[in-house]
Amino acid sequence: MLSAKAIYEEIFDNDEAFQLFCSIAASGEAQGGWENGRIAALVPESYQDLAPKIARHGADEDKHGRIFNALLRKRGLDPVPVPAETDYTMRLEGDGLGLAHNQLRRDTALTEHDIITYLAHSRVTEQRASEQMQTLRKYIGDHQDVGRAIAMISNDENNHLAYCNEELLRLASEGHEDTIRRTLRTTALAEIAIYRDVSKAVMAHLGSILRWPPPKSAVLAGGIQAVYIYERLGGWRRMVTLRMPARRNALGGPASAALSRLPSGNSLTIVREWTRRWWARSGASTGPSRSGSAR
Repeated sequence: MLSAKAIYEEIFDNDEAFQLFCSIAASGEAQGGWENGRIAALVPESYQDLAPKIARHGADEDKHGRIFNALLRKRGLDPVPVPAETDYTMRLEGDGLGLAHNQLRRDTALTEHDIITYLAHSRVTEQRASEQMQTLRKYIGDHQDVGRAIAMISNDENNHLAYCNEELLRLASEGHEDTIRRTLRTTALAEIAIYRDVSKAVMAHLGSILRWPPPKSAVLAGGIQAVYIYERLGGWRRMVTLRMPARRNALGGPASAALSRLPSGNSLTIVREWTRRWWARSGASTGPSRSGSAR
């Protein structure tokens, strides 16, 4: 039977497919952790109130990467290299969305416009991440370990989305509405095309592993294309609408306070220390190993 639930069950029941699925997810989350860590370190003086929240965002993403690697390790699997065409995060960066990695590697403070770009980019990509996690939670089946991990990640992604909405609304009220609106529209229209291409590439690789017949692969590719058409015709607007979230200050509170108590230093070090402490509180002696290296 060709259903979303059946497709996910095939992926989760096959070690090689599960290995690729988690490796792709872990790599993207680790990359997001690095990006947010660098942004937190480079926040301009006028936006220092955002730095702990951005660092918390990065800590969450880094934690998610470690969780996906932990799922692999529990099944006795190692991360595998991520095919370039399936790397959503690097495809976004390669197409000029968000802040360029070359810029983030320098020790030059970001500008106000950079902060708006970062938040608008995050607003769009966190919408995607939140929806993906909700889909996984719906179709996770009998895989309880995966289900618990996805539920935790899903809650974090919802917090990230709430944070982006709240901060962008605050900046819009301070006179940046036109810039935010333009940036959100440009980012969303580019993201939906990248997501389509990456989704087709991921399905092609998984289909090869699972030996799907050509008609099945064609139907799935057609479904991905249909989603893109819907999004291009107007579905993209859900990714740019700003609403005050029910979860106010979603990345503030105790977590941000804990970050502020960590030793001063490079923000990526702070992110890793926060992640280590999270794993310690969760009962694990150490976090799982990272897939690849942070850039």
